[in-house]
Amino acid sequence: MAETRDTIEGAYDYIVVGAGAAGCAVASRLSEDPKTRVLLIEAGGKDNWIWFHIPVGYLFAIGNPRSDWLYRTEAEPGLNGRSLAYPRGKALGGSTAINAMIAMRGQRENYDHWRQLGLAGWGWEDVLPIYRRMEDHYLGDTPVHGAGGPWKVERPRTSWAILDAVRAAAIEMGVPATEDYNSGDNEGVCYFQVNQHRGRRWSAARGYLAPAKNRPNLRVLTRAQTDGVILQDGKAVGVRGRRADGGAFEARATGEVILSAGAIGSVEILQRSGVGPGDWLQAAGAPVIVERPGVGRNLQDHLQLRTIFEVSNAVTLNETCHSLLGPARMGLEYALFRRGPLTMAPSQLGIFTRSDPDQDRPNIEFHIQPLSLDKFGDPLHRFPAITVSVCDLRPSSVGELKIRSADPDEKAAIAPNYLSTERDRRVAADALRAARRLMGQPAMAPHAPKERLPGPDVGDDDAALIAAAGDVGTTIFHPVGTAKMGLPSDPMAVVDERLRVFGVSGLRVVDASVMPSITSGNTATPTVMIGEKGAQMIREDARG
Repeated sequence: MAETRDTIEGAYDYIVVGAGAAGCAVASRLSEDPKTRVLLIEAGGKDNWIWFHIPVGYLFAIGNPRSDWLYRTEAEPGLNGRSLAYPRGKALGGSTAINAMIAMRGQRENYDHWRQLGLAGWGWEDVLPIYRRMEDHYLGDTPVHGAGGPWKVERPRTSWAILDAVRAAAIEMGVPATEDYNSGDNEGVCYFQVNQHRGRRWSAARGYLAPAKNRPNLRVLTRAQTDGVILQDGKAVGVRGRRADGGAFEARATGEVILSAGAIGSVEILQRSGVGPGDWLQAAGAPVIVERPGVGRNLQDHLQLRTIFEVSNAVTLNETCHSLLGPARMGLEYALFRRGPLTMAPSQLGIFTRSDPDQDRPNIEFHIQPLSLDKFGDPLHRFPAITVSVCDLRPSSVGELKIRSADPDEKAAIAPNYLSTERDRRVAADALRAARRLMGQPAMAPHAPKERLPGPDVGDDDAALIAAAGDVGTTIFHPVGTAKMGLPSDPMAVVDERLRVFGVSGLRVVDASVMPSITSGNTATPTVMIGEKGAQMIREDARG
């Protein structure tokens, strides 16, 4: 096999770097044309581990060096000096192999805002046909959903009476009931739609790569880390990197190089290739070939404020897991019926509402779980409890990502800059109040919720709640925006509306990093859409 040689054999029309949510879609769609030769390079391994497929496997995958790149943020002033784990998937499927499996598009206004920035083709009515084309949705073929596509969306396969009570409490609080938050307006309360199929995780690798694996014009290379793009006379002509055995490789493209390594990985590759802010690159010992000050800036993420309430007269996963027969019963239910707690996404019930009446549309999202623990990776509590997490859907805080050195083994410095604006601190305080208000509704009275986190000693004034937000806030794993789309007149823009990198021909970025602003919800599905749309534009441009 050519993989042991310095140069990867073959002349490829396209090299796609990163087999995550977007990269799988790009490689699959481009290789549908049998005359198009595609090389997909993934730094992680194959998705052949059992915990990539059983939904609850995220508990074992996140924080595991086999499946997670184990990034960390810098110490965050807004989080009272804490540094957070920043998981990113390390296998075919990327973060869709370890994520929450929540199928969420965001709001119509997110995309219309992109169009209003001058980015033609990115409004809601422009992307809706792409969403419909990519979906195989349990609601079937409707004006807003599709059937038969590679991206499966199903109902959850387990239920909890305590979550039904929380749903009733949300309605009492004035949140409307909804059956579908993916119509462009996500206001309401309902159970999350999930990327699963018959009780198994449905990753981008399963949806896009598995059907394409036998195409002779698609080659998938795993455990091969791309260190940089090869640039010649202002054009991307290939990539260079290393295999897991330490051997260096190069691969050449006659058409284009497409970076789909995510909001972290794509930026690391760009900066180490000499594309980025000149002062940053010089400080890291990297060459400065194309000065683009926006590469690595505009980092946006959803900060989740995790509150915990002990409950009575209810069954939660806490005591189920600690009971004598609970784990065996759960395993048997999954083995026989593909149902039960092992099919659970990290959160089951979603609430989209306003942090205060002056908001023009929902600006906070609740993720409700029938379980609790001190921190991710710790055992569940032994008392019955629920976790009521709430995040700001449209944060104004913006961070940055920059390489520390030209050495690709040294991870980049990630500084999300959470809660750095007055607006975000105000929303955080109001969001914690909303969580308390939710638990105070009559529907929750039979369960006598007792606040355990941040705790009853935390007052209701802004200062106390903002300090508490800094203590309990954590990432919900939605980094975007670090190579944002923009007009040529925007000095911070990295790619144009067709995802072409400014200043370099033959190079595109197609992943979550191109979002100019974060979508109002979980970001995996929008990233798949970007991959679909990116592949469509690449084909259109190739035809002239």
